[in-house]
Amino acid sequence: MIPGPIAHDRWALVVEDHADARAWLVEALETAFPGEQVLAVDSLAEAAKVLADAPPAQLQRLHLALIDLGLPDGSGVELIGRLAEHMPHVLPVVATVHDDDEHLFEAIAAGAQGYLLKHDDTRALVQRLRRIDDGEPPLSPSVARRIVEHFRQRPPEPQPKLVQPPAPGPEMIALTAREAEVLALLGRGSRVAEAANRLGLTEQTVATYVKLIYRKLRISSRAEAALAAAQRGLV
Repeated sequence: MIPGPIAHDRWALVVEDHADARAWLVEALETAFPGEQVLAVDSLAEAAKVLADAPPAQLQRLHLALIDLGLPDGSGVELIGRLAEHMPHVLPVVATVHDDDEHLFEAIAAGAQGYLLKHDDTRALVQRLRRIDDGEPPLSPSVARRIVEHFRQRPPEPQPKLVQPPAPGPEMIALTAREAEVLALLGRGSRVAEAANRLGLTEQTVATYVKLIYRKLRISSRAEAALAAAQRGLV
């Protein structure tokens, strides 16, 4: 099964084996992104079939995949890894009941760009999904606290005895001309809607550029984007 004709310029995929949870996630996505088509499947195999059968132009319109971790035919981490490697324009987001470190950090290491818990209420879930278009990673509050606590408790890494060349910073990573334009506007404080108006693009297109910039520069906030823009002399 592949998505039918798409009226909106984006669509989303839900991979969830429990019917009630699947319907809830679909409803949340449809509320967060009105008019956007949502396709729901119940297994990794069905998700793989959708991605294999959809025409390339249609795959380019896929912007978000909500993925459960415990699926009947394997772990959602497998799909997250495939999307991160082969479809970097798609935002893989976990939707699960598991809030332990093992599941969380395995998913993040595989390429998950968000982690939502199913015990969140619908209104909160919708709000977190909507903030994706502002470049914010969708995280349940307890998950965000767990991530902060994890890195807070890590011991400082020993300093090398020999001076080594610094790792490439954000200013050394190549951006396309359009990505640089978007980053410059972010650096000047523009939000997605304002940047879209300035560039003559849709908000969804600019939001996709924001996600690509964040991934390339390995940043996750507007403050970091502003710093990266300044480092590149864009503002």
